[in-house]
Amino acid sequence: MEIDFLQYQVRNGDTLTSIASRLGMTSEELKLFHNSHCQKMDTVWFENLNDVKKIYVPTDFKTEAQKEKKRKENLPAQLSDSFFANTYTVQETFESPFESPVNIHYTVHLDLHKNKNTDQYILSYLQKDFTSKGNTPDDKVSSLSIACMQSIMPLEFTMNKQGTITGFANHKKMVEIFSGQRKELEEFYVGEVAQNYMNMFERGIQDELFLLQQFKNTLLFQTLFPKTDWFQKKTKWKEPFYLLQNSFPVQCEINTDQENEDADSILTILKGKIIELCTPQELMRGIKLQKPASEPASGTIILEYLTHKKNKNLLQAKASVLLSHEEELIHQHHINITQG
Repeated sequence: MEIDFLQYQVRNGDTLTSIASRLGMTSEELKLFHNSHCQKMDTVWFENLNDVKKIYVPTDFKTEAQKEKKRKENLPAQLSDSFFANTYTVQETFESPFESPVNIHYTVHLDLHKNKNTDQYILSYLQKDFTSKGNTPDDKVSSLSIACMQSIMPLEFTMNKQGTITGFANHKKMVEIFSGQRKELEEFYVGEVAQNYMNMFERGIQDELFLLQQFKNTLLFQTLFPKTDWFQKKTKWKEPFYLLQNSFPVQCEINTDQENEDADSILTILKGKIIELCTPQELMRGIKLQKPASEPASGTIILEYLTHKKNKNLLQAKASVLLSHEEELIHQHHINITQG
């Protein structure tokens, strides 16, 4: 067992303050430290150390300011080229009392590099290898949806040093790529339903702001691309989150905590609670009404990030969204993102 203290032999004229000052402590900090290590009969209560022969002192004392500095040094402060791994495996689960649980797995490939001409980063994003219950989706609609999205990947996003996605690196190129790929898709996916879907998809990707929002309001993007200041915060704050895709963001009160997982990694946990008044129906429909909610939904979002202390890169991320109405769970969404 590692010993983090030693016994100091009290000399004539020593006081709690004089000893503590040599250690970079306050007399109160030294008193509390000694009393937490000594026998009950050796407890110290006064500044004067008359009749006290030994004082327990720490071998490596750190002030609160030093601890806070060390904590921040172990955590990401801003985005870097090495923050993301090249590959993450993702598992998502959706549950509600109205439908059977849905489980999907897929892989995300990332490449982040800084733009030489600006202060922005360019993020190359590729999502592939979708499976549900171990099988590749084989129904026409799911297959067509995946094929359309795959045709424009990898996507390129711009990101600022705070980790926020700010736009597409080349939206026009993306639209042109799908236009060129569509003929090939139409040879495989025939019929009115397929044509209507591809028309809708093409219209959707032409609207740059709409398309960007479609990505940013997913739990995947909100989890996989955290704001770097989340890791540095100590006090609670308010921030909007999309708790349901294609809905509106709701204001949440966020508390954060950090735990040392081992010598090399640290776990950052964000716990958010809905503080905005809105009904479950509003959230499900994605339309916020003007009148106050008489029966507001309650819910939480929990985000967990495992980061490397030295390299500051993202090892694992998890998130859970729980929505309730009158203490009954009406929606659960869980995501687990792991390197490799």
